[in-house]
Amino acid sequence: MQLDAIDFRILGQLQQDGSLTNVELARRVHLSPSPCLARVKALEAAGVIERYVALANAKLLGLGLNVFISISLKAQTKEALARFEQRIAEHDQVMECYLMTGDSDYLIRVALADIPALERFILEQLTPIPGIEKIRSSFALKQVRSKTALPLPQRP
Repeated sequence: MQLDAIDFRILGQLQQDGSLTNVELARRVHLSPSPCLARVKALEAAGVIERYVALANAKLLGLGLNVFISISLKAQTKEALARFEQRIAEHDQVMECYLMTGDSDYLIRVALADIPALERFILEQLTPIPGIEKIRSSFALKQVRSKTALPLPQRP
């Protein structure tokens, strides 16, 4: 799908507030409601817009501890990686999981209540996963920036 300036304006607005009504979105991007809705539907159908979500406040939900955990596997075979990825996806605490280059095979970010919850997560959830060789944790002392909106090209 070839995106134009109007599509990028629509994406920019929806990335800031996915709950906008079509009428309000159309007003903000200077379109009438029908063509605006058609463009949004086309962006959804093409997979450019994947889904709409509500972003919850982790601290207000008692999940004030963000931990980055690097995990090295004993073997880097296709099967070992797939088995790990399947198992790690089962845990709601895992917010993100990346296959990395370098010394660590995976980097995960977990949202937890406190240090005892981290200890339980590592001992009861991570260590039983077959093939893990090394687990290293780093704590986020302060969140300096967090965003969900992707940078969009500036089009005239």
